[in-house]
Amino acid sequence: MPLQPILSLIQKFLSKEYASGILLFFAASLAMIAENSSLSGFYDSLLATQVEIRIDDFQIAKPLLLWVNDGLMAIFFFHVGLEIKREVLGGKLSELSAVTLPLFGAMGGILVPAGLYAFINLDDPAALQGWAIPTATDIAFALGVLGLLGKRVPTGLKVFLLSLAVIDDLCAILIIAFFYTSSLGISSLIVASIMICLLYLLNRMKVTSLVPYFFVGLILWASVLKSGIHATLAGVVIAMFIPYIKRPDSDINMLEEIEHDLKDTVYLFILPFFAFVNSGVYLGELSIDSLLRPIPLGIMAGLIVGKQLGILSFCWLAVKSGFASMPDDINWKQLYGVSLICGIGFTMSLFISSLAFETGDISTMVDDRLGIIVGSLLSGIAGYCFLRFSNNKTNN
Repeated sequence: MPLQPILSLIQKFLSKEYASGILLFFAASLAMIAENSSLSGFYDSLLATQVEIRIDDFQIAKPLLLWVNDGLMAIFFFHVGLEIKREVLGGKLSELSAVTLPLFGAMGGILVPAGLYAFINLDDPAALQGWAIPTATDIAFALGVLGLLGKRVPTGLKVFLLSLAVIDDLCAILIIAFFYTSSLGISSLIVASIMICLLYLLNRMKVTSLVPYFFVGLILWASVLKSGIHATLAGVVIAMFIPYIKRPDSDINMLEEIEHDLKDTVYLFILPFFAFVNSGVYLGELSIDSLLRPIPLGIMAGLIVGKQLGILSFCWLAVKSGFASMPDDINWKQLYGVSLICGIGFTMSLFISSLAFETGDISTMVDDRLGIIVGSLLSGIAGYCFLRFSNNKTNN
């Protein structure tokens, strides 16, 4: 068979909005197959492979799993930071009237799932560390589900989901910064502070070459990694200092250009690879009882029940109290369908769980990933089916 038609089909698939979600699902499935087959030894050895960088006395030595979680995910957070800055300065979050409804929805989608998880795990202080796991929404998976629905999804509904997801990501960044930071290394923080000052100067001088930002950002990432603050937050900080201006020799905004160039790398490689190294759950002893243990039950309750209840109720309160208004082209049924889809917390939930239980035992690691995978899968199926088969007529 000629190679060109195959390459054309692959290129056409990767250009689709739902491609990232399908790749995430495929990567997670591949990891679970590997962990539950004769490949489990190879899979575990791959994750434990030691990768080391040394410059004189400075050393970073981590297993591959942590290089992905601390390194590649810093690029993901950099991309998230660029997206947030663009939306605030000139996008969906630039006008208060447009952001109010998704802001209320995002707050409900954080507070109610966190409250449900905490209630179920109230008697276990160690398990309570995972309260933030069901607060996340995986935008790649969520958009993938909406993409599969095609023209059944009005533009306003997609805009609402994107706005809510951006706010959700911003809240996740703040949660990681304030609640999942270990003891601080003062000398590393001093170096990080100097790098932030340099980034500020580059921004004020309107430097549009990416090279100085890259080298200063690399030092910032390494110093943050050594400081005790999670290294991925360095990606967000760097993004905040990328100028929102056009290059002298181009009509393209520098920030938007970098965001566009990184998009495929982030959504078609980094996130699927992250899913692959974090989704290997052994299912040999899977039972109803294992799903009903407090940690997976709390995560599933937060994602499946808490997300839809929190988003819908807070949006209803915002509209009925006059703080926000419903977009003209969406109705409450469609808003409920999206609130179901927002229960797909996969990528960010896995990331937060790796911080919450990084010193936990193996059973805890299995419990949280099991709850995330089952909760996200059921939320995605429920949201897709509801939007697919519900009446699309306006029902405000």
